Amino acid sequence: MDSTGITLAILSALFMGTIGVFSRITGLPAETITFFRLLLGAGFLAIFLLATRQAVALRRWPTWPVIINGALLAGFIIFYVQAMNLTSMANAIMLVYLAPVAASIFAHCFMGERLNFAGWILIGLAMLGFAAMMEFRLDFADGSNHAAGLGLAALAMLCYAGFILMNRRIRPHVPVMTRAFYQLLTGALVMLPFFLHSRPEITAVNGLWLLATGLIPGFLAITFAVVALSRLPAATFGTLAYFEPLAVVFFGWSLFGENLSVLQLAGCATIMASGCAKALLVSRTATP
Repeated sequence: MDSTGITLAILSALFMGTIGVFSRITGLPAETITFFRLLLGAGFLAIFLLATRQAVALRRWPTWPVIINGALLAGFIIFYVQAMNLTSMANAIMLVYLAPVAASIFAHCFMGERLNFAGWILIGLAMLGFAAMMEFRLDFADGSNHAAGLGLAALAMLCYAGFILMNRRIRPHVPVMTRAFYQLLTGALVMLPFFLHSRPEITAVNGLWLLATGLIPGFLAITFAVVALSRLPAATFGTLAYFEPLAVVFFGWSLFGENLSVLQLAGCATIMASGCAKALLVSRTATP
């Protein structure tokens, strides 16, 4: 197995998980965090492509699936950031990571990608894990903000599921770096009116944090993911991607004092285990 690919996949997942940390540290609105993550991410990616003499790939005009995916990416990020500001980071990320489940069910019902018995069992386990995360209750005792946070996380999950499904519509001949750049740029353009409407005051310190937001979860996480996918089987990468929710739970506990009960930890483990098993199952199914 490619050790470099594994290392980059893990780093990508860990860097993806830092967006909530930057959001809470700056205290800026979700639309501002989303806009700068996408815009600066696209800028850093363009610089990288210029430095590596791959800028010719940007001359290819993006197709409609790429543009739609950029809008879905913006929706996913802004709803996810808002959710983490209203509920715990663990609740938000675990609900978001039900997106592959939602995508699989949609593909089963409408795209002819039939789920086998093992697939349904793993989906059931993922749902059971989320119920455990909620401690098998929906009384929202933590207040209305908690309920709103879960609702926004659900919207982020739907955008992420749409992102997964739409990505299958992008033709294989479109270079990965090209689609990544135009998705980031499209997402930034979608968020531009919302950013201009809010126009928050950005201090010099917050400006540096926003720069880090564009660099780490924006550019580095995506670039590392692209390189890792070129070195690893998709199923292996999908399994390693579950380091992201693990990182988010750790950040929430270590930096913001978000403690989880034993039942909630068991729910986290169940969701991640079912996701990893689903990726391995797909890998075995695809192997002749």
